[in-house]
Amino acid sequence: MGEASHYKMAPAFRLKELEAIRLKKKDPKKAGVMALFYPDAEQITHLLLILRKTYKGVHSNQIAFPGGKVEPEDVDLLATALRETHEEVGVPADAITVIRALTEVYIPPSNFEVQPFVGFCNKAVSFVPQESEVEALIKVPLIAFMSDANLFTQHLTTSYAENVAVPAFKLNGHTVWGATAMMLSELKDLLKQVL
Repeated sequence: MGEASHYKMAPAFRLKELEAIRLKKKDPKKAGVMALFYPDAEQITHLLLILRKTYKGVHSNQIAFPGGKVEPEDVDLLATALRETHEEVGVPADAITVIRALTEVYIPPSNFEVQPFVGFCNKAVSFVPQESEVEALIKVPLIAFMSDANLFTQHLTTSYAENVAVPAFKLNGHTVWGATAMMLSELKDLLKQVL
């Protein structure tokens, strides 16, 4: 199910890349990220995304889940996702109940294989964004995330492709595409089964 969900949000050129690369992955770097649900002060469920800072790199100024690359002290990718979530948005690991892992996503431009996890906090959270990495917090109400009205196709020019049509989410005024959209697609499909 995971890859089928991913492919719904993958641009056509990315599908070709993924198929070719599947045969010859080059020892990808590993990362863990957290799809974190939490209630706000009014007990409305939200999903947390972040806007990354602008920097020299392929993921500059993009919407993402809190998370990042594996460090030597991480015992596994879940530990990576929990540590990075604490560092980037200030939510300690013991405040997060982890539900499950999603399907990993390979990101060709940066040669990262990302393992997403789904977690939730039982109560409202005080976020503390990491100034060096997080430009803004994007707090998406669950009802907006689940609405098909927020799916569309946009033409984008990236560091590696010009004027390509990409399926995307429009969440809180932000266009979310690429690997994050692929992970969101799987998450949305799973939630549709239980909501």
